[in-house]
Amino acid sequence: MDKTKSVGIIGYGNMGQAIAERIKDEYTVNVFDKDKNKISSLNNASTDIESLVKKSEVIILSIKPQDFDELLAEIKPFAENKFFITIAAGITTKFMKSRLGDNARVVRVMPNMPAQIGQGVTVIFKGEESLNTGANPAWQLAYDIFSNLGSVLAVDKEDMINMATAISGSGPAFFCQYMKERKNAPAMRDEFIKLLTESAVGLGFDRKEAEFLSERAVDGIISMLVERNLSCADVIKMVASKGGTTQAGLDVLNSGGTLEEAVKSAYKRAGELGQRS
Repeated sequence: MDKTKSVGIIGYGNMGQAIAERIKDEYTVNVFDKDKNKISSLNNASTDIESLVKKSEVIILSIKPQDFDELLAEIKPFAENKFFITIAAGITTKFMKSRLGDNARVVRVMPNMPAQIGQGVTVIFKGEESLNTGANPAWQLAYDIFSNLGSVLAVDKEDMINMATAISGSGPAFFCQYMKERKNAPAMRDEFIKLLTESAVGLGFDRKEAEFLSERAVDGIISMLVERNLSCADVIKMVASKGGTTQAGLDVLNSGGTLEEAVKSAYKRAGELGQRS
């Protein structure tokens, strides 16, 4: 336990809440959301972004990609000596540094929804300048934080975060869409994992990484369906956002496309969201 480390979370949607709940026993956590109704009952809520950033050593940005320009402009005056973690699809470390300054400490991660029950899988990009784990305390701290949410996979190429967005990030919703008309989730497990693994290999993961991400994405969401007594429609609603990567893939599945085509569409959308960077 390291309560001396203060973690601020900007954005208190499904993933922001999941992160806060999973790490609150290990770190001092403060949260902010522009929708005050989401945080009005919390005793660790900050009234504004400035106060949250000033009292946090680590700031996790859990908002939509479209909102980053405005947010980073607001953060920049208070960003010195802070460490930022972005979990948004498509938002690159280069983009973050272009807004916060070249010396900004930034780590990019992609968690997934089963993090809510501690069975998520998070993919972390260490950063071009620090591929040596032991030489980067900021990266190690990100690894430690997200280990509380489940398994962690570190990658050396940033585009692999976009790939992970399409596999482990969107995979739970794709699985739920796949089995909507099928009543037995465990029976569909092996079949879907094989399909998702092949799709991951097709994007560029090696087979070991592809199997790791696919198995954990599927097993995590099956556990979440059971533990939280959720329907597939519930999960899809939680994971998919308008104009996002998951919705791009679901549109393909809903129009009769294959899982591989859906994954490619989600990956493409992640790239589109990051084109500004």
